[in-house]
Amino acid sequence: MNNFVSPDLYPAAPEIFLLAMACGILLIDLFLTQSRRWITAALTHATLIGCALITIFTFNDQVVLTFSNMFVDDALSDVLKLLVYGSVAVMLVYTRGYLRDRGLDKGEFYLLVLFATLGMMVMISAAHFLTLYLGLELLSLSLYALVALDRDSPRATEAAMKYFVLGALASGLLLYGMSMLYGATGTLEIGGVAQALYHGSAVGTVMIFGLVFVVAGIAFKLGAVPFHMWIPDVYHGAPTAITLFIGSAPKLAAFAMAMRLLVYGMFDLAEQWQTMLMIMAVLSIAVGNLAAIAQTNIKRMLAYSAISHMGFMLLGLMSGVAGERPDPSMVVNAYSSAFYYTVAYVLMSLGSFGVILLLSRVGYEAENLEDFKGLNKRSPWFAFIMMVLMFSMAGVPFFVGFFAKFSVLLAAIGAGYLWVAIVAVMFSLVGAFYYLRIVKLMYFDAPTDAAPIVASMDMRVLLSVNGLAVALLGIFPQGIMALCTQTLMRSL
Repeated sequence: MNNFVSPDLYPAAPEIFLLAMACGILLIDLFLTQSRRWITAALTHATLIGCALITIFTFNDQVVLTFSNMFVDDALSDVLKLLVYGSVAVMLVYTRGYLRDRGLDKGEFYLLVLFATLGMMVMISAAHFLTLYLGLELLSLSLYALVALDRDSPRATEAAMKYFVLGALASGLLLYGMSMLYGATGTLEIGGVAQALYHGSAVGTVMIFGLVFVVAGIAFKLGAVPFHMWIPDVYHGAPTAITLFIGSAPKLAAFAMAMRLLVYGMFDLAEQWQTMLMIMAVLSIAVGNLAAIAQTNIKRMLAYSAISHMGFMLLGLMSGVAGERPDPSMVVNAYSSAFYYTVAYVLMSLGSFGVILLLSRVGYEAENLEDFKGLNKRSPWFAFIMMVLMFSMAGVPFFVGFFAKFSVLLAAIGAGYLWVAIVAVMFSLVGAFYYLRIVKLMYFDAPTDAAPIVASMDMRVLLSVNGLAVALLGIFPQGIMALCTQTLMRSL
């Protein structure tokens, strides 16, 4: 006990604040009637704003390790956490009306969202296998419960069961891989693994086996082929509000997990994991785009779209190593393009599911492609917003999705993977079909539903800002790209 060193709690201040607030909201919510549920929602938003302010005010240019080198506070963690707070806050605004109409506007929803956010924050700041796994499990268990939030829906319950079983399998693979890495290096610290590899003291064969299992765990969280089976069923089965959550902020945490484990921890094994990522990237882009064409349900279509988008993100990650002595600026450029792609995808995903929620009303789910017929006649503005989002996802110039794809493809070509870039472009052209089909339905087909679109003013304003951001960040992409590059340069 005499050797115990009190940890520096300052770098973990946002996590401590969020946990304290979540516990407080849990108690307060017990005494609230359904008519006063807005108090829980307001406190949840206040918690996210408080976390953002603490993260900004505790920002440090230096990389700070605490809790016996298990928790790291650096530029990457701070920026990713701010993006997570923002996407969760937007999600809460988009989903409030939908949940209220279906009797799902409960305290449990807000608490599970907060605990999932805490899990993401711990994942983002993990410098140790144990903290990474704790964050991942906190996030995963919260998501399983959220998918099953609508207990009267057999589809939601089935989706939650599938997600739980496959998620448990993926967690087991990841844990097994981490145990192998521990056996090969003798340390659970991500930095310690990197040191062991650098000095050549790691057991080679065991290390490679561990790497394979770890990559499988990362691929599951990203939803990359061949670990993508859960995505279409969970996206389709979960209430649309929960699908929106799963399709946005957790992608940022999964990107952080991939960066921490592969780039920060096992950069000296890059040639091995680069090949694995390349195979998964090409398969994800191919399978995602081809399977999406056959979908009549827009949530399933966007699920397969997510698989192809994560394939593009993996293209950026795998392009960070080229040759024996990679150029540092090229390495940073490749990883910042993957970072930029993840941010762009989250922005587009929030907007797309936001429009689906906008069209849904009491007793009616706008889930099928036919539900978008004639949207231009019902609401020209939101038809325009959806068109911007679909064009961006398809990679049409000059939207944020185009520059995200362009930067990733440039990184792949710079790393000598011209054929991979060509394959990705070919399948992107195939994928453009199902995005443009929605635009065609909105603008050229007669509406099947003449009901007015009813939504709160804050949702309408935020959805408009979301759509315009996708357009404007495509015209002026330099700011976000510079932020991603500077963040990684200060963290690598």
